[in-house]
This record gives sequence, C-alpha cells and structure tokens, in this order.
Amino acid sequence: MANQSRVSEFLLNGVPETPEVKMLHIMLFLILYLVALTENFLITAVIIYSHQLHTPMYYFLANLSFQDFGSISVTVPKSVVNSLMDSQAISYSGCVCQVFFLVFFMLSHFFLLGVMAYDRYVAICNPLHYKTVMNKRTCIQLATSAWICGLFYALLYTGNAFSVWFCSNVVNQFFCEIPQLLKISCSEPYFPEVGVMTFGACLCFTYLALITFSYILIFREVIRIPSTQGRQKAFSTCLPHLVVISLFMVSGCFAYFKPNFSSASVLDLLVSILYCIVPPVMNPVIYSMRSNELKMAFCKLLVNILPQKLSPVSQGRK
Repeated sequence: MANQSRVSEFLLNGVPETPEVKMLHIMLFLILYLVALTENFLITAVIIYSHQLHTPMYYFLANLSFQDFGSISVTVPKSVVNSLMDSQAISYSGCVCQVFFLVFFMLSHFFLLGVMAYDRYVAICNPLHYKTVMNKRTCIQLATSAWICGLFYALLYTGNAFSVWFCSNVVNQFFCEIPQLLKISCSEPYFPEVGVMTFGACLCFTYLALITFSYILIFREVIRIPSTQGRQKAFSTCLPHLVVISLFMVSGCFAYFKPNFSSASVLDLLVSILYCIVPPVMNPVIYSMRSNELKMAFCKLLVNILPQKLSPVSQGRK
C-alpha cells in the first residue's frame, strides 16, 4: 500500500517489443481493422439503400454492424498508433474511455443478439402475427432498449473498475481491459472482482437462458414444417445468429471468467483478439454468406452505382 498512487497514465504492455513482432502486430491489426470497417460499412449501406431490406431482421443487423465497428474502433487504432510511434502510453482518461466504450458496444451487442433471437422466434413460431408484433415502433423500442442496457452496464462496470487505487500503471494487454486492471489495483482484489464477475455472470446466464429457450421453441416449430425447402429457409436465418452468439459468448466468458495470473500471457493476448477483433471481422461474413437477399441487394447496389461512375469516363473518352 506504500506504493499506492493516483496514476496519470497507463502503459499498455501487451505486445512484445521486438521489431519483427511489432511490425507483424501493426500489419495484422491494420488489415483486420480495415476489413472490419469495409465489411460493416457495406452491410449498413446496403441495408439503408435497399428498400427490400427494410425489415426488422436487417434493421437489427444494421445496428449490429455499427456496434461491431464501434467495438473494434475502441481498441485497435490506439494500439496501432502506439506501435507506430514506439510508445505504450495511454492517458488515465483515455483508459477510462476505452473501458467504457468497449463494454458499452459489446454489452449492447449482446443484448441486441437477444432481441434478434426474439425476432426469429416471432417470425417462425407466430408468422401470421409477425408484422403486427414486430412493427416499426416495436423494433425501434427493442433496439433502443439494447443500447440503453449496454450504456447502464458500461457505467456500472467502468465506475467499479476505476473506483480503486492502482499500485502500478503497467497493463499487460494491448488495450485497457478490466481483468488486467484488477491485477494492478491496490485494493483487496477479491471483493470488486467477485462483485463484478458475479453480477455479469448472473446477467449473462439469465439472458443466455432466455435465448436458449427461444431457440428450443424455434427448432421445435421448424421440425414441424412439412416442406424441406421451408425447413432449410428457417435454418438458414437462424444458423448465422447461433454461430455469432456462440463465438461471442465463448470468447467473452473465457476472457473475463478465467483465472487471473500476475504475469503477462500470450493466451491473454490471443483471447482478447478472439473476442475484440475476430467477431467484428467475421460477423458480416457469417450473415452475408447465408443471406441471399443481402447478396442480391449488394449486387443490385453495385449495378446501380457502377454505371454512374463509368458514364463520365466514357463521355470523356468520346
């Protein structure tokens, strides 16, 4: 406790400082960030400009793409800039913002996945009442509720994490991560860690149980569909969502609920990449691969844009 002090900045020590590893880190993170940016921007643009995609499922998917872009933008650009400038520093306020916005985007993402599960439940189990139940007002209210719940939990989580004193300012991660911040706190680590993890575990378990129950009802209804084509179409709309939920939950739970060790670990870095960077890159691919409507809308948008771009060039040549 003698070394306890109010730090003014943190040092992000998650990436090895050898030149080869640093260059690999810069190139890999930059490529993944640009890919995620392009994919999520294209999905959002296609959904906005294609009137046939103005349905509840694609409305939620556009929100999901914005959340993916937000979560990866919180961590990756700062890490790349630090490596380019040969620095590890991040200000105290910058660290607070990283924790807050990362938790905000990821938790609102999680709540929105539950909303999408409810949307699929209504569409498959109550198709005759789908347009009545999932009207425009309801969709906006559900999406807004997901964002507000994420905001509330981010405030609670961030406030708890930075209500303690820190004995060190070295964070063994490429961004400000709460499990790593708990390692360097001077306060008794047991109580804040158990409190945060218990509340988060109960919240995630309850919400995941509701999602699981929804899909049990969905699959029970899908099996009753007489036509093979109808069953395949129902599964094609549910399978991407289940893959995204599984990827998000497994990586996130392992990162936040695994035992903490005082030393830096390559496993910590890999798990953080898995839940912070991989989902924003893979989610657009997972959804677009199984959605023929999204593919057709994208091709139609390209067909409408390319002639407008090429016509001035053709006129100039003439």
